[in-house]
Amino acid sequence: MADTDPDALERKIERTRAELARTVDAIADRVSPKRVAGRGVAKAKANARDFVTSMGDMVLGPRTYAPADGEGEEPAEYEAPDIAPVLIGIGVVVVVGAAIVLLRRRRSR
Repeated sequence: MADTDPDALERKIERTRAELARTVDAIADRVSPKRVAGRGVAKAKANARDFVTSMGDMVLGPRTYAPADGEGEEPAEYEAPDIAPVLIGIGVVVVVGAAIVLLRRRRSR
């Protein structure tokens, strides 16, 4: 049977209003331009940090690491990948791109 007590209904309505107000505030906070921009900047910084770390690991050469379980084993070494072919490939792409741009400029004159 439904609550017919006016005081109980009023308390339930006030609780529902308070919950709705919290929900609306949470949605407004989540979609505010300032918050959206802040999350975008944080994500870009994290991506840049990960990229720099991975490039640093690739350039710095062999690295050592301690065993995860903390036992007294010797640190293991691994070789860094050879990045010379990657750098050569990037250089070739830059040179070919510059040549294409120069040839298009000469043809358009």
